[in-house]
Amino acid sequence: MARKKKKNNGGEGGGDGWLVTFSDLMTLLLTFFVLLLSMSTLDNTIVQQVFSIFIDKPAFLSDKAAGRIPHRFKVLKNILAKQFEILDNEQRIKDLLFPDEILPREISKSTLDKNLRILKRPEGVALVLTDKLLFPLGKTALTPAAEKILQQIAILVSLWPAPVNIAGYTDNIPARTRDNYEIAAERALSVLTFFVKQGVKAVRLSVSAYGPNFPLADNVTEQGRAQNRRVEILLKTNNTYL
Repeated sequence: MARKKKKNNGGEGGGDGWLVTFSDLMTLLLTFFVLLLSMSTLDNTIVQQVFSIFIDKPAFLSDKAAGRIPHRFKVLKNILAKQFEILDNEQRIKDLLFPDEILPREISKSTLDKNLRILKRPEGVALVLTDKLLFPLGKTALTPAAEKILQQIAILVSLWPAPVNIAGYTDNIPARTRDNYEIAAERALSVLTFFVKQGVKAVRLSVSAYGPNFPLADNVTEQGRAQNRRVEILLKTNNTYL
């Protein structure tokens, strides 16, 4: 007659009672990691890659609404803060500000390069855009292509820690029906108004209108006058802010 096996009641020799404790521990660990995941933020690089599909839909791709700024703008901010390196980095600044996929179809890379300059000023760094990028000749309302360009600059302005001045300039040819200073002021105000619509706080912005004063080029030639019809967006670099 076979012997009856003794029932194991958790004494010596082990048993499966430890599985209950182990299961409770795994449940607690799983809960802990789920909480960590829910409190974490998505990797910024992944977000950029996903959103890059919608790069032509600025209303959808709202950095401010999402609480994120593309990494290239943070790099750009650091470069612009070092005034002594501006001249050496002008092309890199343009490339960071306007990658090929960002440029409006109406504006080629060569047109952008000819009509956008990065200049060092005593008060900071100026992004200088001719009216060819922003306005029809003699007009003060922004073109649709200009708004696409300024959307990128607005992101930089929103990230910039110091005040920003927007200055309008003209050539020295008197306008037929309006004063050159009035045109310069309205153009600068158009840019400021657009920035505010993009979410930049108005209290951080100021406007100046210099008309034909302080030309960048000789007004004798059409090429020179075209360079003088411009808007300068001055990013102030005060050590108090940077």
